[in-house]
Amino acid sequence: MSPFEAIMLICFGAAWPFSIWRLWKTKVSKGKSTYFLSIVLTGYVSGIVHKLLNCNDYVIYLYVMNAILVSIDLALTIKYRDN
Repeated sequence: MSPFEAIMLICFGAAWPFSIWRLWKTKVSKGKSTYFLSIVLTGYVSGIVHKLLNCNDYVIYLYVMNAILVSIDLALTIKYRDN
């Protein structure tokens, strides 16, 4: 387990709740890219698979939490796409 990996996931993951909250409040997804969010989600899923196959440690929970947050952001972006 790398503490730097955990710090990176915590710092990067801190942005998702703010993005979700803003989208939830404004209900406007203009300027948000479903393509970008899908790429980020793919990266988190890849991290989860790597942790499961190679070095199962507690950092996997950070990957899972971030993947859930990105999934929520992606779903809201799609939901409010036409607003």
